[in-house]
This record gives sequence, C-alpha cells and structure tokens, in this order.
Amino acid sequence: MALSTIGTNSIADSAITSAKASGLGITMADTWRLTTQFTTTDGTSFRTITANLERDDSTGYGVLGSGMSQSSGIFTFPSTGIYLITANFFAYDDADFAYFEGFIRTTTDNSTYTTRTQSSLNVQGISSGSPEGNTFGQCLFDVTNTSTHKCKFDFLASTANVLVLGNSGYNATYFTFTRLGDT
Repeated sequence: MALSTIGTNSIADSAITSAKASGLGITMADTWRLTTQFTTTDGTSFRTITANLERDDSTGYGVLGSGMSQSSGIFTFPSTGIYLITANFFAYDDADFAYFEGFIRTTTDNSTYTTRTQSSLNVQGISSGSPEGNTFGQCLFDVTNTSTHKCKFDFLASTANVLVLGNSGYNATYFTFTRLGDT
C-alpha cells in the first residue's frame, strides 16, 4: 500500500484559522516556588504564603505565554480562561506533629476567598526520626475577569515549629498554573 502525502494546498486556510480561533490548547504555563523555609507559629490559625516567592528559574525552566504575577502572595492571572492550579507543600518537623494542611483558595470578587482544595499530611506517633512529607492539591478555576479572579495559598499545622520548606534552587513548596482554554 502506498502512502499518500497531504500537500500544502490540501488544507483550507479557513480550517486552520478556525482551529486557531477555537480557544483550545494550552497557551500559558508557569511555576512559582517558595524560596526559603519558614516555621509555623501555632496550630490554630490559617497562614497565607505572602513572601519569598519566585518564578522557577532553575536550569531548563520554561514559561509559556505571559505567566502569572503576584503581590504579597496574591496571584493574578494574565488573561481570562480555564486554569488548572496545583499546589505542592513540603513540610518537615524534628518532632512528632499530627497534621499539616495545604490549601488553594480563590476569589471571584477580589475579596472573599473560598477553599477550593485542602490536602493533608498526617504524621503521628513517630518515636524517632524527623517526619516530613508533602501534600498535593489541584483544582480548575474559571477566570472570567482578571481584576477580580485571583488565588492564594494557605496552610495550617496542628502544632507550632513545623517547617514549610522552600529553596531557590529547586521546587520544594511550589505552585503551577496552566491555562487549558477559553472560558
């Protein structure tokens, strides 16, 4: 059986234009990370990561499209669309702790934040060693207005002195944003 080829004049320009205009396909992908570790202060209060955030800049990194921006831990989307948001929190303690929880929280009014994802790490009853681990969560977010639709990342630990690990050379606690298509 002979294979046929499709010539450049075999696909109508209108079909290509239509496919490009469909809004399908990933047009933005970005990763941000915590650059330094910090210690939880108590086991009763939500805390938002507000500082020591940077775009992944390790060897071989890549950003597709315009990328995210952030101010004091509030992330702003570069354009409207459906986004996949992921969060990986890496926690460590040199003693026994019961739980660590990471949250993706979003707003559609630039004010009131709703928990979209809660992920937990439970470490209890370790007689020796240093418990550590990570939580992972993700959600889809329909951004219809870049001025009002934003996100942030919160955490809660059951005890004080749990370390949330960050590093400026690799991703330990990090967040990814992928625009999947039009809203």
